[in-house]
Amino acid sequence: MAFFDLPLNELKTYLPTREEPADFDSFWKSTLDEARAHPLNATFEKVDYGLVAQDTFDVTFNGFGGLPVKGWLILPSQRKGKLPCIVEYIGYGGGRSFAIDWLLWASAGYAHFVMDTRGQGSSWSAGDTPDLYADGGNAHYPGSMTKGILDPKHYYYRRVFTDAVRAIDTARGHPEVDATQIAVTGGSQGGGNTIAAAGLVPDVVAAMPDVPFLCHYRRATELVDTYPYKEIAEFCHIHRDKVDTVFNTLSYFDGVNFSTRTKAKTLFSVGLMDQVCPPSTVYAAYNHWAGEKDIKVYPYNGHEGGGSYQTVEKVRFMRKLWK
Repeated sequence: MAFFDLPLNELKTYLPTREEPADFDSFWKSTLDEARAHPLNATFEKVDYGLVAQDTFDVTFNGFGGLPVKGWLILPSQRKGKLPCIVEYIGYGGGRSFAIDWLLWASAGYAHFVMDTRGQGSSWSAGDTPDLYADGGNAHYPGSMTKGILDPKHYYYRRVFTDAVRAIDTARGHPEVDATQIAVTGGSQGGGNTIAAAGLVPDVVAAMPDVPFLCHYRRATELVDTYPYKEIAEFCHIHRDKVDTVFNTLSYFDGVNFSTRTKAKTLFSVGLMDQVCPPSTVYAAYNHWAGEKDIKVYPYNGHEGGGSYQTVEKVRFMRKLWK
């Protein structure tokens, strides 16, 4: 592993021209209006994992298409009044697993909502939310990146990003959550979801995307030969006549375009040897971010980013915000 992208001094000023469709805002407004026409039907079932410092709740809510999505809500056992809440999204291929795997933010005194990712949860942690919605019918490369990729209305991440917004709606609806104090976070795919959610929910107060995926797609597919971006390249390798259609679809789901629409305070992280989510794709989203921002750089790290070092930074970041 070695440096392969732009040098850091160029990354800091890397501001690529955005490829944004003219109907980007109307597409997402109609998408969210359609989703919110379905009742949220959120349920919070308390579950006992033998913990004494946290209370854990098995959550179900209706996401895209009115279909059920699973999650966890974890609260500190000792609490007074409404709590600020951190909504967290999961990396590619992973699922919500058990609530005992998500104790950090409740231990820091906050409410913590973890959203399961529909159709995932069989690569490195178990998930419980199937993707029952039709994907548009096009053949796709194994994985999720090219499901429905020939039409934005049927693309897989239209469903996932909508779920991410509905997860915020669900967290806000819990009686012990302060609906005005919502932050979002996640790593890799979870980082991409974080950026999208912050762009789609204008009053989210903070966002912490770590080594975010789902940004600056075309450059990523041209710069690295690693999965999951390689799923897109493999699809284009076979469907030679569909390249422009593919990247037009992806422009509706590019973190670079969502970044320009958020005023949330943000703390990014990037690994300068990251061959999964190249540094320039992270900086493309970061440099277009409209709100107050900071980024932690890990020069000799790959897609693991800062690991626990970054976790410490995130806790400090939230302590400063929520004194």
